[in-house]
Amino acid sequence: MSVKTRLLLAALTLGASVIVHAEVPPIGPLPPVAANPDNPPTPERIELGKRLFFDKRISANGRFNCSTCHLPEHGWTLPSAFSIANDGFVERRNPPTLLNVGYNRALIWDGRAPSLEKQAVGSTKNPVHKGQDIDKLMAVFRADPEISRLFRAAYGTEPNARDYGRAIAVFQRHTLITGESPFDRYMKGDEGALSDAAKRGLALFKGKAGCIACHNGPNFTDSDFHNIGLARNPAFDRPEYLEILRFDARRKGLKEWKTIDDDPGRYLVTHDPADWKKFKTPTLRNLEDTGPYMHDGRYATLAEVIDHYDRGGDGTRNQDPRIRPLGLSAQEKSDLLAFLKSLRGPLPQVEIP
Repeated sequence: MSVKTRLLLAALTLGASVIVHAEVPPIGPLPPVAANPDNPPTPERIELGKRLFFDKRISANGRFNCSTCHLPEHGWTLPSAFSIANDGFVERRNPPTLLNVGYNRALIWDGRAPSLEKQAVGSTKNPVHKGQDIDKLMAVFRADPEISRLFRAAYGTEPNARDYGRAIAVFQRHTLITGESPFDRYMKGDEGALSDAAKRGLALFKGKAGCIACHNGPNFTDSDFHNIGLARNPAFDRPEYLEILRFDARRKGLKEWKTIDDDPGRYLVTHDPADWKKFKTPTLRNLEDTGPYMHDGRYATLAEVIDHYDRGGDGTRNQDPRIRPLGLSAQEKSDLLAFLKSLRGPLPQVEIP
């Protein structure tokens, strides 16, 4: 019996919270990350990207760099529910971890960035994030002999926006990769790498709990978008959050931007009602390092996340109909948590310039 068939049977007979696709890529150890053929890695490009990633001049206020919202010591994200915003704004989303980002096809919670290269430039220019004038920034870098030297060594060019994005992307893609986890060792044949509880949790993950339907492949994400039934965040009652929701909706061309009072998710990009409040599937690797959880950081613990799926979501508009109560026992929840914790591998060691 195929994995897909077993998941369908689980959904029908157990009321599992399952979202099934035509193919369910197997989970297992991470393969080597694929290079962008238009931006292959070299030591010089990675070094330049690292320097730019941590350079506070890339923000208009001179106080932010990429690590402001993606702390190396906190799984390359933040321990707060919402990200840090540029002066005059607030954020309404949790910063996604950059761990293993090179394996992902979907970038940003709503998928608005088509590549890491474009995302780096977009975040720099975005008024809510860094609000920097990219042309002025390149002029600053061209006046900096050391940065100019690094650009020439990496791309044979003087500082420019295209290679700026390429350098930050290549640093993230080929450096921010987690090490071997207990789960990886188990999949390579080390039976003792997982506890009995984690092994039971793995069976639940692939069976009754149905997690593998969306959290599949070596990086435990299908790089797709789903509405998992999250109720509206109460923080959005506050004027500053309504303002940022409508500001972004207007930027993304929503005709109804004046009435937006919730985060539309993927709908911001596609304007397709079927995508209302769909957000990308995050990786499950190193979850213990990357909390809080969900696109808005509403859950402080993994136990709360499991409870969300166990109750079948919050019954919201456009919730996927396959998100239904799981009926997990306390022991099953504990076993599933043990498995999720087994996905924690060593964090990448990056010497901060």
